[in-house]
Amino acid sequence: MTTHTQTPPTTEPASDWRHRADEAVAALGQRKDAWARLPIHAKIDHLRALRVNTAAQAQRWVRAACAAKGLDPEAALAGEEWTSGPWALLFGINRLIETLEAVARAGSPRLRRNAVHTRPDGQVVVDVFPQNAWDRLLLSGVSAQVWMQPGVTAASLADTMAVFYKQAQPQGALVLVLGAGNIASIAPLDVLYKLYAEGHVCLLKMNPVNEYLGPILEDIFRDLVTDGFVGFAYGSAEVGEYLTRHQGIDEIHITGSARTHDAIVFGSGAEGEARKARKQPVSSKRMSSELGNVSPTIVVPGPWSPRDLQFQAAHIATQKLHNAGFNCIASQVVITHADWALREPLLHAVTGALSSAPRRPAYYPGAEQRQRMLAGAHSDAQLLGGDDTAPVTLIAGLDSAATGDVCFTTEAFAGVLGETGIAAAGVDEYLDRAVDFCNEHLWGTLGANIIIDPVTARRHASALDRAIARLGRVSASCSRR
Repeated sequence: MTTHTQTPPTTEPASDWRHRADEAVAALGQRKDAWARLPIHAKIDHLRALRVNTAAQAQRWVRAACAAKGLDPEAALAGEEWTSGPWALLFGINRLIETLEAVARAGSPRLRRNAVHTRPDGQVVVDVFPQNAWDRLLLSGVSAQVWMQPGVTAASLADTMAVFYKQAQPQGALVLVLGAGNIASIAPLDVLYKLYAEGHVCLLKMNPVNEYLGPILEDIFRDLVTDGFVGFAYGSAEVGEYLTRHQGIDEIHITGSARTHDAIVFGSGAEGEARKARKQPVSSKRMSSELGNVSPTIVVPGPWSPRDLQFQAAHIATQKLHNAGFNCIASQVVITHADWALREPLLHAVTGALSSAPRRPAYYPGAEQRQRMLAGAHSDAQLLGGDDTAPVTLIAGLDSAATGDVCFTTEAFAGVLGETGIAAAGVDEYLDRAVDFCNEHLWGTLGANIIIDPVTARRHASALDRAIARLGRVSASCSRR
């Protein structure tokens, strides 16, 4: 069984593509309980087939992405398409296989020895990365933790893991996944999460920006498509809107803009705004989302060497320019201590790193307008090259007291980076004030970055821990070069 909604030709009556959408939803809906109750070993077999198919399609996938984004498939920048495309999907598949094999053996995922520990306030923390030697080799120095919700104890932690697989007769559901248009692996990984963590069958609506990947993903997921557990849909926003309102869709997941999210939940226009203000949604469907962000990078002052400055400047430039800046989590506002002696040297190094980065097209729709809006609001904006229509832009010296500044309130989703200084008596006060600024004045809640040298991190461990706790989802870099 194949569930597939083609892009409607402009001359095609709406009734035709709607009919096909209805058929796709109905076919998947008939299989949702079958997937939910499929034995775990059969689900693992599907993952193994996905792994083989992904490897077989990897080069085709990367070449298609490079062509769409104007990249030379033989150049270094093409590495981004490998790591954020097939490699990321293969990594997720492998981890799911490991996890489900452990669930099949013992009823719960396996945690490494000493992975679970408790913070002084009683919150349980689990070390989840690295898991093996390959992790340490490929992502040297990177580690990750999950801080559990209040109330979860070390003794009850196992009860919160693989909850779906503890049900005797789980009920299925059909989720509409509105795919991301920027990073190629997000949409298939969202599908895998819904399939394997929540037990839902999925209809993946490809984003028009990267729907060229749809046929490749269909080949990767072909066994799940044939068995009626995954379907694909294509087309304009009209198709997506129709599917979000479809009675056969039980849940929705979106990776996209807050505007699209709010239109789905509350409706569009003035009436939608009024509904949002009243907290009165038009849809009762459960919805999960990953939306945009004005992502901060908090630079903590410390005894940096010239090599530290160069390395971290390249780090900041990479945070901004990966995928040409078209990332929801891309750094947008660098926060520095206003009186740090190395503030200007760091800005000089960041300017050099941004200026020397390879030129690449600003391929995502709307980039030119967003860049002009942010740069146009600041006469001292520096245009540092890149795409002629939406050049890489640095806006240093933003006034942190001007909390309504467009750089603080509007996601650039382009190669625009701002910088602001915050005055404080010392490191502890600076961290507290920087976090206040992020939480109160920067739009969005998706994530944040902190750069701090190891010596300063040890000396101000309590303040750093407090900052991480208050920010929530944080990437902290303590490396030296």
